[in-house]
Amino acid sequence: MKLLRLLVLLFVLPVSAQQGGMWIPSLLKGMNEKEMKTLGMKISAADIYDVNKSSLKDAVPHFNGGCTSEVISSKGLLLTNHHCGYGEIQSHSTVDHDYLTNGFWAMKQEDELPNKDLEVTFIVKIEDVTNKVLEGVAALTSEADKQKKIQENINMLSRTLPKESWQENKIRTFYDGNQYILFLTETYTDVRLVGAPPSSIGKFGSDTDNWVWPRHTGDFSLFRIYADKNNRPAAYSKDNVPYKPKHFFPVSIKGVKENDFTMVMGYPGRTQEYLPSYAVAQIINDLNPAKIEVRDAALKVQDGFMRKDNAIKIQYASKYASIANYWKKWIGETKGLKKSNALAIKQKFEQEFQDKVAKSGKQAEYGNLLADFKKNYTEIAPYALSRDYYTEVVLRNTELLSFGYRLFQLEQVYNAKGEQAFNDRKNNLIAGFEDLYKDFNANVDEKVFEQLIALYATKSPKQFLPASLVNADTKKLTEEVYSQSKLTSYNGLKELLNGDAKTVIERINKDKGFQLVKTMADSYLKNVAPKYDELNLKNIALQRTYMKAILELFPNNRIFPDANSTLRVTYGKVKGYSPSDAVIYEPMTYLDGVIEKYVPGDYEFDVPAKLISLYNNKDYGQYADKGRMPVCFIGTNHTTGGNSGSPALDAEGNLIGLNFDRVWEGTMSDIHYDPAICRNIMVDIRYVLFIIDKYAGAKHLVDEMKIVQNKKK
Repeated sequence: MKLLRLLVLLFVLPVSAQQGGMWIPSLLKGMNEKEMKTLGMKISAADIYDVNKSSLKDAVPHFNGGCTSEVISSKGLLLTNHHCGYGEIQSHSTVDHDYLTNGFWAMKQEDELPNKDLEVTFIVKIEDVTNKVLEGVAALTSEADKQKKIQENINMLSRTLPKESWQENKIRTFYDGNQYILFLTETYTDVRLVGAPPSSIGKFGSDTDNWVWPRHTGDFSLFRIYADKNNRPAAYSKDNVPYKPKHFFPVSIKGVKENDFTMVMGYPGRTQEYLPSYAVAQIINDLNPAKIEVRDAALKVQDGFMRKDNAIKIQYASKYASIANYWKKWIGETKGLKKSNALAIKQKFEQEFQDKVAKSGKQAEYGNLLADFKKNYTEIAPYALSRDYYTEVVLRNTELLSFGYRLFQLEQVYNAKGEQAFNDRKNNLIAGFEDLYKDFNANVDEKVFEQLIALYATKSPKQFLPASLVNADTKKLTEEVYSQSKLTSYNGLKELLNGDAKTVIERINKDKGFQLVKTMADSYLKNVAPKYDELNLKNIALQRTYMKAILELFPNNRIFPDANSTLRVTYGKVKGYSPSDAVIYEPMTYLDGVIEKYVPGDYEFDVPAKLISLYNNKDYGQYADKGRMPVCFIGTNHTTGGNSGSPALDAEGNLIGLNFDRVWEGTMSDIHYDPAICRNIMVDIRYVLFIIDKYAGAKHLVDEMKIVQNKKK
């Protein structure tokens, strides 16, 4: 297949280093391996990925589907970010045992805390299955039929390709549907909390420092994987034993310095590096500003309540952090795209693309791509904006509306599948809602609703609004909904759902909150979703052809596949940067900076008394660097969401840090990577060990690790 030959070429051609990239670990031999060795790597591509013997990939499981983690002992000890384990830490916290505030440390294995629904997934094997997935697709004409056939092939292959009973075949698309790769996986579901620093360390700087440099956050938590007596995945049981990994990372306390080689392995979630300029312009000018405004309003309300009431702070801590994370990311992304002239760079590339199309005689195949993109993105604009407002207001940031939407879906199940399916879904909802209402406060949500429903009524494209929101008195609407709806409490919800299907349907349709959700959902599903989906399907088809054309016409370019939550390798160097004129950032931070930022009693910048004492006494143990305690460092590794918790490795494959963020000026790297300002942020492993050992007194966990101690000369 000509395309696959082109893909292979991409991995062997010598090109310049450190221009970003998220590379498939099974395809590093050739160009990538040579480039990595040029940057200073001492190990081989086979040491990173090998299907026949243990390799680095065997120590990097996907953490609960959204983060990355790494195995750091022969007894299944697992390291990830504090913010990745935040939900588990919160779930074990109460006002009396507040592990978010005070931290948690299991001093023996019996004290490690099990976690419902927490899982980690290892990659066993990676294999190209493009030809099998695309079998029978070329003969089809409509995009919908092609997508259906591809999915049928994927489902069949996932079932029939070889695997053990405890394993799973997962097939993912690469290069916008031009390549398909199989991942054979093993998922462990008994994962227990071992240790977490207090939020004043693990979340130091909180939302103020999020996405920025310099950073002083000890963003880590510890878990342990348990398995059955055969070392295979098993549901939680007291009889389970610590997992014995195929590989675990030695932990280096040699330290880092500028220009040292770094490699990050992990599961980056989603990037869009090859979008046309029309899509990028829409993100900059319309979509990001709308989402930022919605979340800004929600965050201000929640923050006001959290600062006054500790119980609300515990309830909303995880939700607030989740909302704030991408709110701030979108702000930085927009600024970065403008600062780096991403739009102009895209437009210049598109001109070059058109020239190459003409010179190669590919006008019939590729000549109209950009014109079609322009037409489609112009047409989809109001639908895309309405979709984002609906998603942000109804589904993500107003809990009463999101609860009501689940009941709307329940009604749809009844209409489509009948009473038995309705009852099954209803029972699951009642059980699931108990946990949701545990962290719900009607007073907080009412004030969030008041702000967000006003934005929805005035900023979302008016032609798609339900009649009840056109020129609506949103203050009056808020009062009516929260004084009359049963959705404001768990008992009220159970009352709504009590009875047979007909009774429940009649009752929920009389509820003020449900009535509003239903009119909003009906309007969206009738007026927005169908046209958006139609146009988006056209863009998906165009993007696949555009990607195919780029691969063919630019064979010497560094073209890596967009992130899709599969295991990737990115590499670079420890390096500072200059975000603006006359400002230069060093690549490392120290505990001195924590003390400089210290604000007594502030929930973002408070510092535990014991940490202050350790600092004053310079009691750093073996983890100091010339009398100072390192905290974080930055590098040129190309990362994104999903890389949280990823191991940062040195030239020998030893663990030197834990990836947890990017710098604000470089968050646009999901769309456009600029090597001048794109940096990933890592907590120094020496700070992690210092907190475990000297702060928490949990040296038994450090003793469990393989420490590489020889110092740099």
